Amino acid sequence: MRVAVIGGGPGGLYAAALLKRLDPAREITVWERNAPDDTFGFGVVLSDETLGGIEHADPTVHRALQREFVRWDDIHIAHRGHLLTSSGHGFAALGRRRLLEILHARCAELGVRLRFRTEAPPAAELATTHDLVVAADGVHSPTREAHADVFRPRITPHRCRYIWLAADFALDAFRFEIAETEYGVMQLHGYPYEAASATSAGSSTVIVEMREEVWRAAGFDEMDEAESTARCAKLFAEALGGRALRSNKSSWTAFRTVVNERWSHGNTVLLGDAAHTAHFSIGSGTKLAVEDALALAACVEEQPTLTEALTAYEAERRPVVESTQRAAAASLRWFEELPGYLDQPPKQFAFNLLTRSRRVTHDNLRLRDPAFTDFVERDFGCPPGTPPMFTPFRLRGLTLRNRIVVSPMDLYVAKDGIPGDFHLVHLGARALGGAGLVMTEMVCVSLRGRITPGCTGLWSDEQAEAWSRITAFVHERSPGTAIGVQLGHSGRKGSTRRMWEGIDQPLPEGNWPLTAASPLPYRPGVNQVPHALDRAGLTAVREEFVAAARRAARCGFDLLELHCAHGYLLSGFLSPLTNLRDDAYGGPLANRLRFPLEVFDAVREVWPEDRPMTVRISATDWAEGGTTAEDAVGIARAFAAHGADALDVSTGQVVPDERPEYGRSYQAPYADRIRNALDVPVIAVGAISSWDDVNSLLLAGRADLCALARPHLYDPHWTLHAAADQAYQGPAAPWPAPYRAGSRPPPTGRTDAPKPRLTLG
Repeated sequence: MRVAVIGGGPGGLYAAALLKRLDPAREITVWERNAPDDTFGFGVVLSDETLGGIEHADPTVHRALQREFVRWDDIHIAHRGHLLTSSGHGFAALGRRRLLEILHARCAELGVRLRFRTEAPPAAELATTHDLVVAADGVHSPTREAHADVFRPRITPHRCRYIWLAADFALDAFRFEIAETEYGVMQLHGYPYEAASATSAGSSTVIVEMREEVWRAAGFDEMDEAESTARCAKLFAEALGGRALRSNKSSWTAFRTVVNERWSHGNTVLLGDAAHTAHFSIGSGTKLAVEDALALAACVEEQPTLTEALTAYEAERRPVVESTQRAAAASLRWFEELPGYLDQPPKQFAFNLLTRSRRVTHDNLRLRDPAFTDFVERDFGCPPGTPPMFTPFRLRGLTLRNRIVVSPMDLYVAKDGIPGDFHLVHLGARALGGAGLVMTEMVCVSLRGRITPGCTGLWSDEQAEAWSRITAFVHERSPGTAIGVQLGHSGRKGSTRRMWEGIDQPLPEGNWPLTAASPLPYRPGVNQVPHALDRAGLTAVREEFVAAARRAARCGFDLLELHCAHGYLLSGFLSPLTNLRDDAYGGPLANRLRFPLEVFDAVREVWPEDRPMTVRISATDWAEGGTTAEDAVGIARAFAAHGADALDVSTGQVVPDERPEYGRSYQAPYADRIRNALDVPVIAVGAISSWDDVNSLLLAGRADLCALARPHLYDPHWTLHAAADQAYQGPAAPWPAPYRAGSRPPPTGRTDAPKPRLTLG
């Protein structure tokens, strides 16, 4: 096999070394356009997991790395005169130049040809003379660009500028520092990569980062390399102890996230930054490239053909990379939104920073540093032995005994809009299951405002009587649990089949006319064209909401939520993708808000003063031209100004061609942004599946309440079981008297059979 490697970074070099070690007969050449001692950046961080893979694959390289590493456990967080330290994190770093020297030596020892100061021929040319072409040619990969029609890259630029620098002394931990300047917020990320010795004070990587507008306001866009370096040293003089910084062809750049739909083309394969990037704040660029090299070499060795090897390589690595990119994106967004967190109390700010990527969680941090976690919990207000999720929360006159909400879930089993026994059992079971607040499904305010024929309603007294039976059960059988009603109107997404019969598909017969902000069908050619509401229609719909709210109050609901999300009627007014009106209810955001606010005000007027009202919004449409992050904050600000007690922050489902970024807690950052921009209570939703996630979100100040749907379908007693798992037995999660015998896991079959006392050899 003849192998060509384009790019002599860590990933390309390690792939070459492994492929040669596994089969010395392979003829392998690495092309690197720079000199052997040219490198950009300073230190690199590798995880224990990556080092374990290296040790297994090539003990020689592992031993060489072990001799070079600087290791440390602490993270220092400097915040407005406070220095907080968290321990137990376990980092290992070394200089990038030294890493390359080790890999150069290993490649030379194995017989890999290293061609420095030489531009590689195009991948297409190499592919005709080699069996395998490894394109490890970086974030600006010419190979990827030359075959963009096959790899189909998506490159997303981001809002911050950053520069890689170094300090000639070894920091004693990872350090995060903020400079609040007249131009805006700037931040420093620093860590040691060379230990102090008798002849040297050691070395540290220092990355300075700030938003683009801050970078320009401070004049960095007009400074040369030396001026930028000196200015950064002055800005962070305290963290650096007054020492200078140095550069190495350092320039300000904006991070770009690279995603490719395919990683291979014929016998050419992408590796490392050419295939994917992950923001430096989680230290994963070199780690991912080295892990790619390990997987590629293993797959080439294991699979019978190269085609199968490249398919297996991508199948193995893509899920890992996507998970890392989701974590990196969360971390990147956190730093982009850093100014919004600066007013948090120092301990909460530190916890927020440490858990920003969602890879470090409350429970994980407790294992690493229990003293620090206890410190943060006390500051949050947790009584001894009480997890954050079991602290109370007050909304107007309602005090919720814990922070768990059973999210609204459409059941589609009502008849004539009347909730029946299924609804009683569904909502009653979840109330008995310990949640602080149980929400109904979207309850429709009119016959024509239904989504499906199976939707519940509150447009008649008969429906109200049936709801009263359910609220009475919750209040009598699960005292302390609140029950809320979500009122909504389907808008253009109505007159469809039940979810399991064909989601968003029109009824085969018996369809009813639809109304919306604009005459736009949900799916052109599939769903019907709705009628755009005129003034009389707007007034009629508003009064339907008012009548339903009056009935909800008489039913005894403790909280009312106005559904302004997911593309239903009120959401349709808010999104610029679904509101194309040219009257006072369309155009700029203030106009698009007008009708939803009119409905809110009218409902608030008839809803009892001591009972809270919340509003569910879609904070992004996940589609180009839709609701922006700034729009979402503006929408939340408007509802809060009109008296909303909390914002229930969801996303999407507004247009069918959306592209959500799914992942664990993937919608929580939108709630986080609104909460910290406006200091208004928020309910976070969206793939929150564990009590650890809930505790993390609450303790970090990203949410005040957490709403879970599918976990409560899987386990109606999710909250009580979360309490048992955390050994919590306090008043925020009481077991109903008839269920107390089940408050501990039942015994299972024996798994600890006695071991033999004697072993006879």
